[in-house]
Amino acid sequence: MSRRPGVLPYQWLSRAITAGWITAPACELEARQLQPASLDLRLGAVAYRMRSSFLPGQEPVAHKLAALTMYDIPLAPAAVLERGHVYLIPLLEELHLPPYVRGRTNPKSSTGRLDIFTRVITDGHARFDAMRPGYHGGLYLEVFSRSFTIKVHQGLSLNQLRLFFGDALSDTLLDNTALRQLHEVEPLLYDDDDQPIRLEDLHLDSGLFMGLAAAGRTETVVGYKAKKNSDIIDLSQVNYYDPSDFWEPVHGSPTRPLILEPEEFYILTSKEKVCIPPAYAAELVPYDAGSGELRTHYAGFFDPGFGYGHLGHRGTKAVLEVRPHDVPFLVEDGQIFCKLCLESTTETPEVVYGTALQSNYQAQTLTLGKQFLPWDSTAARHEPTCGSDSFDNEARRR
Repeated sequence: MSRRPGVLPYQWLSRAITAGWITAPACELEARQLQPASLDLRLGAVAYRMRSSFLPGQEPVAHKLAALTMYDIPLAPAAVLERGHVYLIPLLEELHLPPYVRGRTNPKSSTGRLDIFTRVITDGHARFDAMRPGYHGGLYLEVFSRSFTIKVHQGLSLNQLRLFFGDALSDTLLDNTALRQLHEVEPLLYDDDDQPIRLEDLHLDSGLFMGLAAAGRTETVVGYKAKKNSDIIDLSQVNYYDPSDFWEPVHGSPTRPLILEPEEFYILTSKEKVCIPPAYAAELVPYDAGSGELRTHYAGFFDPGFGYGHLGHRGTKAVLEVRPHDVPFLVEDGQIFCKLCLESTTETPEVVYGTALQSNYQAQTLTLGKQFLPWDSTAARHEPTCGSDSFDNEARRR
C-alpha cells in the first residue's frame, strides 16, 4: 500500500471506511457522504446549548459538556438553533485512524455562506478542526449561527473531513516552484476574459494570492449583505427561499469605493476564477493576520475538479464570506484578499467535483447558499417542511 504524502481521494476514503478508520456506530455510513477528497460529517441525535465556547485541551470533551451545558435539544425530526447561541453537537461519525493518518475538517460551502461558524473538537487535542495521527474517538461540532436562526435535523451535514498521509502540512503543500510548474501546464487562475493569469503576474508565497471583485466595468451588484431579524432558515431546503427576504444587494462602481460596515456579513467573490486540476485539492487561508480585523471566509476548501471541465475548464469564481470587525473597511477592486494553497492527492480521485456529483457551485458566479432561489427568480413561495420529508433534499450536493 502506497503512503505517498497527500490528501486521500474518493477511492481511498472508501477503503478507509471498509478498513474501519471511519465508523458510525449509530447508523450506516452513506455513499452520498463521499466527495472527491472529503467526507461529509453528519449531525448526531442531540444538540447541547452551551453557556460558552471553550478551548480544547487534554480534558475529554464530555467533561466540558457536563460543566457548560444549559439544556439539550433532540434533533429528530428537526430542531431550531437560535442565532447568537453556542451549541455543541456530537457527530454520528467516529475515527479510528492508524498512526500514519491525520485529519482536518472544514465547514461545507453552504454552511459558510449562511454565516454559520462551525469547528470540530476532538478529545485530548488542543487544536480545532484537526485530528492528530492515530486519533481514536468521537467528533464534536461547535455551531454558532451569527446572522440567521436555523433549523437542522439529525443526519444533516454542516462540515466535511479530509484525511492525509504525511505528518505535517508541509508534506503535502505545493511550494512556489511546484505552483509555477503546475500553472504552466494546468492554469490555476483565470481572469474575467477567460485568459490564464500570466505566470509573471502571480503573487506567490506557498500559495496563490487572490484579489477581491469589488467593482465591475459598469455599476453592478458585487455582493450581498445579510439582513437582520429575518425568518428561520431550514437548512434541508434547496432552491426554496426568496433571497430578498434575507439579503440585500451590494453595488460596486468603478468610480466609487466599496466600504464594508463592521460586524455585518457579506457574500463577495474573488477577482480571479479558480481551476483545481483533478490530482489536487485546495484551501483558502488568510494571507496575513496583520492585514486587519477582517474575516475573509468561513468555508475555504475546494475539492479536486472545482472549476475544471466547465466551459473548457476556464475556472469558477471563489465565493468569499466576509465579516469586518471593529471598524469600517474600504476595499478596492482587485486588492489582495486571501491566499489559495494547493495540496497534492495521494492519487487522482476516481470522482471529481462537478456535474457527476450534482455539485451546486461548479458554475457559480456571485452565488448564495443552495437554500435560496436565484435572485431574479419568480418561483412561488410555500411553507417549509421539516423532519424526515426534507431529508431527500440533503442528497443534493453542496
